[in-house]
Order: sequence, then structure tokens, then C-alpha cells
Amino acid sequence: MSDFRERIEERPRARRTYRIGVGVLGTLVLIAGIIAIPYPGPGWAIVFVGLAILASEFAWAKKVLHFAKGKYDAWTDWLGRQNLVVKLLVLVVTGAVVLATLWLLNALWLVAGWVGLQEWTWLQSPILG
Repeated sequence: MSDFRERIEERPRARRTYRIGVGVLGTLVLIAGIIAIPYPGPGWAIVFVGLAILASEFAWAKKVLHFAKGKYDAWTDWLGRQNLVVKLLVLVVTGAVVLATLWLLNALWLVAGWVGLQEWTWLQSPILG
């Protein structure tokens, strides 16, 4: 165990504060990763980083991290064995989720304004429009 960790372990208040900090940081990173999953980029990597942060202090998070890695690996293995039609279907569904969330968050309307398509009012979010 490092000097830093030993000093924390010696003081109950510091240990509690440290665990709360790790819990808050890990949860925020995990939430950001979950939000980023359907978008291009490192969504799943962010989820695993958030879980790893939490797993550094919480046994339940270590179990969840191990479980999630296993399920992720199983999913990617399964998808890798599928034919092109299934892979394209997964790509289309992922793209639809991305477009739907961008529409609901009013991002499509924002971009429409940038390119002069304000008359396309159907791009406005029903929630935030």
C-alpha cells in the first residue's frame, strides 16, 4: 500500500472524505460514459474508466466492472460472428438512437439555424423546442 493510502487509512474522517470523493468522481465519469455509449467515440471506455474509479474503493463496483467487461466482450464477439446484414442493422439502429437524442436535445434545430434551414420546423425538439 502506498504512503498516501496508508495516511488516509489511519484517519477515519479522511478515509470517509476520500471514499465520498472517489464515489462522486466515479459516478460522474460513469454517467458521462453511459450518455456517450451510442455516439461515435469512446463511450464504453469511459464507462469502464468510471467503474474502475469506483472499483478502487467499492467491492460492488469491482464486481459490476468484471460483469460489464464480460458482457461487452460477449457482445462484440457475437457481433463479430454475424453476417453483414446484422452488422448493418446494428449500425442503423445505433444511428437512429443518435439522431433521436440529437433531435430531442434540439441539436438538429441548432445546426439548421447555422445552415439556413429555419423553415424546417420539424427539426425542433418537442421537448426543448
